[in-house]
Amino acid sequence: MEIRKASVDDMDLIIDSRIEMIRDLNNLAPNENLDKWFIENTEKYFRRADQATMLAIDNGKAIGCATICYINVLPSFEHPEGKRAHIMNVHVSEKYRCQGIAHKMMNLLIAEAKKNGITEISLDTTELGRPLYEKCGFESTKEGMFLKI
Repeated sequence: MEIRKASVDDMDLIIDSRIEMIRDLNNLAPNENLDKWFIENTEKYFRRADQATMLAIDNGKAIGCATICYINVLPSFEHPEGKRAHIMNVHVSEKYRCQGIAHKMMNLLIAEAKKNGITEISLDTTELGRPLYEKCGFESTKEGMFLKI
């Protein structure tokens, strides 16, 4: 198994992993098709440069992914560059869970954010994901969780 930053050459793996996550989170049947526009817009988004996605791959199949989306906001005293990020779609296939895969992907995303001068990372979470994010240093807020770098 490997965990690495995805490239546009990994588009099929990214899309497959995202579809699995969407189905899992929304309790959709494996044979339930997602709208074509959803897949097309997802692919269009992942081709943009304002994000980075980590993939966990086992035997050529995506078994997990996590994405950081870069956001430029109005500079402030706390964040003079106005560089922030939001983590989304942290997901690991059910049979691979509790093996540290999501934690490794999160650490890679945090390192990627630091390299890009990000001063704050936010994310939304489920109760199931909260312990992982706390282990990575995130703190709870009214709106979700965040990590101040």
